[in-house]
Amino acid sequence: MNITLTSGKTIAAAPGRSVLEALNEAEIYLTSSCGGKGTCGKCKIIIRSGRVESKSKMKLSQEELDKGYALACRTFPSEDILIEIPKESMLTVEGKIATGKSKDLQELLRSTGAEIEPIADRTVLDLPPPSLDDNISDLERLKRELLTKRLGCLRVPFRFLANLAKTVRKENWKITLCTVHSEDCDEITNIFPGDKKTPRYGIAVDIGTTTIVVYLVDLSNGELVDVASIYNSQIRFGDDVITRIVNATEHNELKNLHKAVISDINILVSLLRKSHHIGVDSIDCLVVAGNTTMTHFFLGLDPSSIREEPYIPTANIFPLAYAGELGIRLNPNMPVYSFPCVASYMGGDIVSGVLAAGMHKKEELSIFIDIGTNGEIVIGNREWMVSAACSAGPCFEGSGIKHGMRATDGAIEYVKIDRQTLEPEIKVIGENALPMGICGSGMIDAVSEMFLSGILDQKGRLRKGVSSRIREGEDGPEFVVCSGDGGDIVLTEPDIENIIRAKAAIYAGFSTLLKEVGFTFDDVHRVYIAGGFGKFLDIEKAVILGMLPELPKERFEYLGNTSITGAYLCILSRRLRAEAEDISRKMAYIELSVSHSFMDEYVSGLFIPHTNINAFPHVKELMKK
Repeated sequence: MNITLTSGKTIAAAPGRSVLEALNEAEIYLTSSCGGKGTCGKCKIIIRSGRVESKSKMKLSQEELDKGYALACRTFPSEDILIEIPKESMLTVEGKIATGKSKDLQELLRSTGAEIEPIADRTVLDLPPPSLDDNISDLERLKRELLTKRLGCLRVPFRFLANLAKTVRKENWKITLCTVHSEDCDEITNIFPGDKKTPRYGIAVDIGTTTIVVYLVDLSNGELVDVASIYNSQIRFGDDVITRIVNATEHNELKNLHKAVISDINILVSLLRKSHHIGVDSIDCLVVAGNTTMTHFFLGLDPSSIREEPYIPTANIFPLAYAGELGIRLNPNMPVYSFPCVASYMGGDIVSGVLAAGMHKKEELSIFIDIGTNGEIVIGNREWMVSAACSAGPCFEGSGIKHGMRATDGAIEYVKIDRQTLEPEIKVIGENALPMGICGSGMIDAVSEMFLSGILDQKGRLRKGVSSRIREGEDGPEFVVCSGDGGDIVLTEPDIENIIRAKAAIYAGFSTLLKEVGFTFDDVHRVYIAGGFGKFLDIEKAVILGMLPELPKERFEYLGNTSITGAYLCILSRRLRAEAEDISRKMAYIELSVSHSFMDEYVSGLFIPHTNINAFPHVKELMKK
């Protein structure tokens, strides 16, 4: 059977394979935030001709069904079919990073005082050809040259001996050594004939519970060449790390969880390489930052003890791995460095974030918060750091929300409700982009505006009859944020409950951790906010919601996706790699899951903004208006 696209391209469809699987095998990628479970409704296609078996119609309106819409992940061809892929369903590389963004990263690297000294390097050697008077072996000839160049401490792995004779002679004894740095002795990772000094690139990866982001970095000058991202397809094994661990350990899915994240990375790297015509041998290293569970899945390590008291991972600092060992489709000898973790629920993504924020070098008391599927918090300065994690859930990254999506083109990122007419004003990410959903910052705006407008009560319930935009939907009462040609975008009461639970967990994490170390919010000089959607976050709205403490606005600083930023820094600097490992050893961790104080704070936060309204004096005044 064949699947033909309206663009004219035809691909094979194996029996029993879904349309989504067939498209993936042909390297045509659709957005699928649920990982193919049929619950997110984002991999929509239109069946133009041919018979199919559709196993789920969830998330499809009757109007869409009448037009031939189907979910690619739950649609199985019964014969040759013709399909159309709507623009909003396509997953593409999110475009080159603007020059300013790359310069910002390069400036950040310079501000650390670190020179560009990648963890992987290349050295060109001209070996003297052998003769009757100089008749030592090829390996000894190589070692002698290394000593001459003061590169004596370089391990030569056995695997390179098989082709060494052919390699050194191919271009008249000129060779290029690819090496990876370590504290005791560097190691050769590849040997190429001739001068292959350039081009050379590195791959930085942030493995989030919901989203995976990849940077393509020029190792010669630190330029960020391009970026790509994708939903983490492990979502089909569960939205949160605990559910995925249960699937890995109790349902023997560890290999499949490992394959899922490796497949996602391979897809993104392939897109970037093809976009920039880069061969696999031009990529020297890959650096990964992720929470402890994500790192374990990436490396294929047993995560079972992470969720069982006393919550001990297999490892916090990981040995160097290689692409071939992990299934990454690059040169199998390419080194892979994983950021060190702190504890079961404080991972390398936060170590990477602290490195990017630089709070480990500052005297002032700071808070670092990464707002994602898990809310990780670090409090401290250059003398000490204490950390904790709270499960916020994936709603701020779009998952679990009816019309939720990431902060990409088409996402509603700003909502303002007129206090008289109760009509919303919205802003959408992307020039002239039509609204396709709502991202985390838009959710926070909408809920806080709905609360101040009287559309929501303090418990987050919609007040029926207050506005014509409140109606009864499939999931109960819902508020219509936007109406358009693409259909209505709504926030349902279950959506709002998810958002309130997430914000309560984050605020409870702040307040509990501060109490544990004997400080209050007044002692905090700086709050660093990390997380993909924070770029569009309105601090005032987040305070009104009760997610962030009521502090002067100038104390807040948004840093973006610091996990990928730290990975970028680490891939370019050996010194910063050492700093990251020092941060992981220095940081203490408090387990909030066994804290009665945290649960009390969490329950108190299940109101807008909080049951202790005196902690939010400005919001209290706004409520009186």
